[in-house]
Amino acid sequence: MKMLLIILTSVATLLSAALFTTAAQESQTPAPMAVDTAKGLPEWDMIYAVFSHPRCADCHVADDRPRWSGAHYGGTRVHAFNVRRGADGSGFGNPGLRCTTCHFASNSSALHGPPGAENWRLAPAEMVWFGKSSAEICAQIKDRNRNGDRSLEDVALHVRDDKLVAWGWAPGADREPAPGSAEATYQAIENWMAAGAPCP
Repeated sequence: MKMLLIILTSVATLLSAALFTTAAQESQTPAPMAVDTAKGLPEWDMIYAVFSHPRCADCHVADDRPRWSGAHYGGTRVHAFNVRRGADGSGFGNPGLRCTTCHFASNSSALHGPPGAENWRLAPAEMVWFGKSSAEICAQIKDRNRNGDRSLEDVALHVRDDKLVAWGWAPGADREPAPGSAEATYQAIENWMAAGAPCP
């Protein structure tokens, strides 16, 4: 009888500890964020205006060939000189014709000279924006398998702090810059996240 009482007491203690641990874990699990489309979608529209703009989308392509597009080009053209992403997948181009052969760390001062920024290259192949709808880009940005394995906070910081991304707002010559600024786009992403990151 005494042995049974000891066993029952031990079982009761273990159950109590397990219940306490489960309750503690549940209290630490954040509740799913409520989605506020009325607040979030206008913020997303500002983000999409940047991501779909030629200064950004022209290098976020599916077929390994950057584009020249925008009002000053009179249409969309594939980058001349048979420029490609690069067989190694780096985005820096093929051996013998790397992006940095022509694109230096800053814009050329020559008329119609090549633009430039640090680490000039194509975006990773999984980060396709060119020709994509607002809903498609939104889904891609939220998918870590297609956004460089970034959290949304990482995406916001990348937009604000990366020097190649910053070129989109200072493209030089008569190229049309992306709308807004890096800081404004960063803030729009933060606001969009705070509203639950809704997609159209």
